[in-house]
Amino acid sequence: MKKSFFRVFLLITAMAVLTGGMLISCKKEAPKDEKAGAAYHIGVVTGTVSQSEDDLRGAERLIEEYGSVAEGGMIQHVTYPDNFMQEMETTISQIVGLADDPMMKAIVVNQAIPGTTEGFRRVKEKRDDIILIAGEAHEDPLVIESAADLAINSDFVSRGYLIIDTAKKLGVDTFVHISFPRHMSYETLGRRRAIFEAACKDLGIKFVFETAPDPTSDVGVAGAQQFILEKVPAWVAKYGKNTAFFCTNDAHTEPLLKQLIEYGGYFIEADLPSPLMGYPGALGIDLSAEKGDFPAILAKVESTIKDKGGAGRFGTWAYSYGYTTTAALGQHAMNVINGESELLKMSDLMKAYNKYTPGAKWNGGFYTDVATGVRANNHVLIYQDTYMMGKGYMGTPDVTVPEKYFSVK
Repeated sequence: MKKSFFRVFLLITAMAVLTGGMLISCKKEAPKDEKAGAAYHIGVVTGTVSQSEDDLRGAERLIEEYGSVAEGGMIQHVTYPDNFMQEMETTISQIVGLADDPMMKAIVVNQAIPGTTEGFRRVKEKRDDIILIAGEAHEDPLVIESAADLAINSDFVSRGYLIIDTAKKLGVDTFVHISFPRHMSYETLGRRRAIFEAACKDLGIKFVFETAPDPTSDVGVAGAQQFILEKVPAWVAKYGKNTAFFCTNDAHTEPLLKQLIEYGGYFIEADLPSPLMGYPGALGIDLSAEKGDFPAILAKVESTIKDKGGAGRFGTWAYSYGYTTTAALGQHAMNVINGESELLKMSDLMKAYNKYTPGAKWNGGFYTDVATGVRANNHVLIYQDTYMMGKGYMGTPDVTVPEKYFSVK
């Protein structure tokens, strides 16, 4: 009898050790109820591959870590239409539809295009318990702040100075800003343009504004990209090879990079920087083997840039802003729901960002309205150190932005 009991005890112990080992080797998953699957759901809304691939890949990273709702996991991912300005009601419906899930605890929209505020308002009318987070908000700060529990933007104020400061250090004498009326109507982008222009004047760089077609207009993405392909050679010839170019739209980035590599000129960083933003297509490189490994992605992009004679002329952030923001805001929402973080605490937010960007340095702060001087408590501006291919990090988080630029409008 004692021997039988001892054999059973050993068998149970072995199973426990084996099970423990299996648990250790498995990927991290959402807390689960064995019968119901995930304990709660997180909604993630992004653009499509054609308009904002990095944002979507960040959602895929969350699904890889925590599983999709369809398979008993935590993440419910939906996309808004490419032609979102004409299909705003579709965007709103996509956001609001997530609130029909009784297990939904948070909704993250990245990028938070026009319609997000209205979508958030309708969600709050149905479910005021859902945490609403806007990544890279397109709507005016006071508008999105009225509906989002937390809004994030790349630091359009500090970067308005820092991009020009970096260009000056690289020997650039002209800065060409490429955009279109819709983007210039956004307070964030319009204010950054004004800061660009002021910084150029102060640092002795010629500022030029060039207009390009809006990819959401009738010409579509293809027409807008063709325009850039045709115009860049003439722009480089007109303004010279010591010119840095900047565009406000993701779809413009690939053709701009492609032509600058061939014809000359500088590209400090994208509007929403990433080594995946435009570079793979412009360089004709396959990064499928490096998928999700940003140090490896950056190394391959940098090596190709050097081979094509572009060292010191092309920059980015070492880790994709769009990818990181989708993934980090999803993680931050989970941390808050799990009681491990506070929604509006900067160090807790940075904890989520740092998870996806080991080794990179960030800076930023809460947004202050330029007209009233009022500091928002639910709107954060952030930026990552600029990385120039062939030169390395430029140390932008350590550069002091002169106070005057925070009041430029």
